[in-house]
Amino acid sequence: MTVHLLLSAGRGPQECAWALTHLLRRLEADATRQGLTIRRVWTVPGERPDTLRSVLIRIDGVDAEAFADSWTGTLCWQAPSPYRAGTGRKNWYIVARPCRLDGPTTGFSEDDVDVVACRTGGPGGQHRNKASTAVRATHRPTGTVVVVDTERQFSLNRRIAMQRLRQRIEDGDEAARRDVATDRWRIHDELVRGNPTRVERPEPPPRDPAPVRRSRPVRPRSPR
Repeated sequence: MTVHLLLSAGRGPQECAWALTHLLRRLEADATRQGLTIRRVWTVPGERPDTLRSVLIRIDGVDAEAFADSWTGTLCWQAPSPYRAGTGRKNWYIVARPCRLDGPTTGFSEDDVDVVACRTGGPGGQHRNKASTAVRATHRPTGTVVVVDTERQFSLNRRIAMQRLRQRIEDGDEAARRDVATDRWRIHDELVRGNPTRVERPEPPPRDPAPVRRSRPVRPRSPR
């Protein structure tokens, strides 16, 4: 299974881009422990070195969907700011949302089209009223229907109907791809600070081992 997850610092301060980098590394380490594969599809760097404004990742594996769910929502990196020593704020938020990478692509085949002859009303002369030269074409996979009666020959109307069906389906796919891109960029404005679904913190520094206390050798007591 494959899932795409978009992580964004939104319109937050530069610390949020710094937090995103740390959260991404934590996410990648978590995925590795669970036997999943993470690949960065694209990244948008932040203003500071080693920071990211947003990143789109691809998660592959049997439990990819459950893993993505555990990292979905408002994520918090809890640590002092590395850029402003005087600020008391320690919570830096980003948003993570599953998203589609590409819109649908509908293949068009004339074998998927039902064509029937029909009559249409309105002006057009005796030929239109006496002969069923109009065409109603239905694309079964999408349910798209066109009716063509511009010509007096059935074969010509059928050809035009196929052309119009193909164009409508291509236009529909293009509109769907634009919607996917719009939804993906809308995620950048969904960041809600507070009430995070997940809080991560830096690992505590390792403690120095306690010094080994050496016992003093026991000296034999001198006889009195």
